Amino acid sequence: MRYALIGCGRIAAQHLPFAVESGFEVVALCDLSECAIDSLLASTGLERLPVQRFTDYKEMVERSALDVVAIATDSGSHSEIALYCLKRGISVLVEKPMALSIEDADAMIATAEEQGVLLGVCQQNRLNDSTLLVKEALDRGAFGTLSHVSVQVRWWRDKSYYEQAPWRGTWERDGGALMNQCIHGFDLMRLFGGEEIIEVSGHIANRTHPYLEVEDVGVGYVRFADGTIGTFEGTTSLYERNLEERITLIGESGTVVLAGESAQDIEVWHFKDPEVMALLDHFNPPPTDSVYGNSHRRVYHLFKEAWEKKGPLALDGRCGKRAMELVLAIYKSHRERGPVSLPLDSFSTEGMRL
Repeated sequence: MRYALIGCGRIAAQHLPFAVESGFEVVALCDLSECAIDSLLASTGLERLPVQRFTDYKEMVERSALDVVAIATDSGSHSEIALYCLKRGISVLVEKPMALSIEDADAMIATAEEQGVLLGVCQQNRLNDSTLLVKEALDRGAFGTLSHVSVQVRWWRDKSYYEQAPWRGTWERDGGALMNQCIHGFDLMRLFGGEEIIEVSGHIANRTHPYLEVEDVGVGYVRFADGTIGTFEGTTSLYERNLEERITLIGESGTVVLAGESAQDIEVWHFKDPEVMALLDHFNPPPTDSVYGNSHRRVYHLFKEAWEKKGPLALDGRCGKRAMELVLAIYKSHRERGPVSLPLDSFSTEGMRL
């Protein structure tokens, strides 16, 4: 499986080592900056990896006979690069968010299906040990009737973070705290609360980052088709450090709270069913000090397995679309000053600039 990585910045270190570990044949790396390629190889201890280097992804695609491309560039370029690769019969694994518009996400999904190739999205928190344990309890019906799911992402990003690249904190190429930092929490809300949502209402604001055009805080609610309610709060306005990503599930016969910096710890595990209570005895995830968790490794293993067996892929384009659709629905609700029905036929982050 001939593999290339496009984008060698902040998140790339969560891709390259696991591609190597999973047995991908890494043949090329691409970034607008050759220095970024050098830094990635050095930081991951892969300086001796025999790879071609490119600063133009189109040139790389045309010259490298690739099977799979991973895309870890700025959010606003994800769909353009993905579509270029998919149209040439190359499978794609793209970072979140997969796109910044419903139309682009739909085009990516349709093109992958037309070409008979894989489209995977890095919604890796679905594979965290804490997430998998909660999902097992849900599948067993241990919560009984689920009352509500609450998500709080309380993180910190300062001016120096946004000054790392001109695309950060723009509607055209990024979106704000909800799209960039909180999208994994929204993805887990859909996983836990039920994938089918019928209504979203949200309000966003910029309270502490006046040099940005996007939001740094958002709050609101979600109404699921089965009656479950979701509530959310997301912000990047904490002082000096991240506080927590907290996800709470409350049901008639069970309560769970995922906590820690990125919802990887289990703070509360309380169920009527003793067998489900006992599941916690086997919860022993590897330690991590990364907000990304340990699950990019699992993303790569599952992607390779799906590629070798020719399908299906759990974290596919439709999974990626559902997460970004929820964020876009919040944006649209704020802009229209009222509830928004799902599914969305169209909307984009650029729609917030009008």
